[in-house]
Amino acid sequence: MEQTREQLLAWIDAHFDEQVAFLQDMIRIPTDTPPGNNAPHADMVADKVAAYGWQAEKHAVPLDRVRDYGMESITNLIVRRPYAAGGPTLALNAHGDVVPPGEGWSKPPYGGVVEDGTIYGRAAAVSKSDFATYIFAVRALEALNLPLKGALELHFTYDEEFGGLLGPGYLLEQDLTKPDFVIAAGFAYDIVTAHNACLQLEITVHGKAGHGAMPETAVDALQAATRILNAIYGQLPELRKIKSTVPGIDSPTMLVGRIDGGTNTNVVPGKVVMKMDRRMIPEEDPVAVEAGVRALIEDAVRDLPGIRLEIKRLLLSHALRPLPGSGRLVESLQRNGMDVMGEAPQAKGTPLYADARLYGERGIPAVLYGAGPRTVPESNAKKADEKLVLEDLRKATKVVALTLLDFLGGAPQTSA
Repeated sequence: MEQTREQLLAWIDAHFDEQVAFLQDMIRIPTDTPPGNNAPHADMVADKVAAYGWQAEKHAVPLDRVRDYGMESITNLIVRRPYAAGGPTLALNAHGDVVPPGEGWSKPPYGGVVEDGTIYGRAAAVSKSDFATYIFAVRALEALNLPLKGALELHFTYDEEFGGLLGPGYLLEQDLTKPDFVIAAGFAYDIVTAHNACLQLEITVHGKAGHGAMPETAVDALQAATRILNAIYGQLPELRKIKSTVPGIDSPTMLVGRIDGGTNTNVVPGKVVMKMDRRMIPEEDPVAVEAGVRALIEDAVRDLPGIRLEIKRLLLSHALRPLPGSGRLVESLQRNGMDVMGEAPQAKGTPLYADARLYGERGIPAVLYGAGPRTVPESNAKKADEKLVLEDLRKATKVVALTLLDFLGGAPQTSA
């Protein structure tokens, strides 16, 4: 078995330049979300894997659902690699949609520039890097012509930034997949076993516009919105007192990330729209939290005549929690991480949320692990000059490939 492991690692080293070029191609097709026109990237990925002799099933989400959701096109991919009977089905999931690049880049955000052993570009770290990690880990495993048992599935999806419901959520909803285990795209050396839940609300405050010289004839929506802002931010000291028992996760958070309103400098605002984000630790009940936040908002303006509120839920993302079987993934990844990197990746939670939770909601053990630096901020993920050290890509690919060998190639496992 040791010789097999060495051959696996040697294949990855021998094909690493090809892997880097593959990642450059992944980066060079923009998938900004919004606007969310992601089908062209999926078509490119399908063509790429066809060159390896693989067939990518294309599962296009109906356009009316996509447009109602606020995006333009979504085609999710499943690449199925069945082996002999008698083993588990393990899925590898990475998402191709990205936040827009924004300002402040010193390198082209869609250039895939490699400089001093680092690749730059939007999604170089999160998570087009793991398209390359997972594809080349599977290619390495298959190149050895071993008697594998079970199956692999590659899930390449295009709705993480909006919540995942039309990404992995769509594949699961349509009964297109039901793996036994999932490894989803990671952010850093850590193995993420749990993450926060997230509630996002759109709050529309309706008043009555009026001339700025005669404000008494109007109902100021912005004054009402200010009360709501004060109520939201006034809760932060209480939220900081709530502590999670999950390592890597601290306290709940709440913020207003966007405010739009008014028509001109000399007009009393008749309408203000705010979008807020409430992160919930795994121990919190999302239903109770949402009811409490709605009551907080409504109570803030209850005594203001002429003010009308609309509160629309944009997202309710549940927490990822460890399930029976998650420990088996963690044990294998940690042992292989020790062999490849000389240190075992830590298993911990994260205050972020990801679409891996959707597998967990179906009872499928899922963890997040892939290419990334020691800490998320080092990669500039979702910021200007997002980057990935290429050696971290190589290491992650080796760790994932060895873990696939553990699950499908008959290596001894420690149950957990």
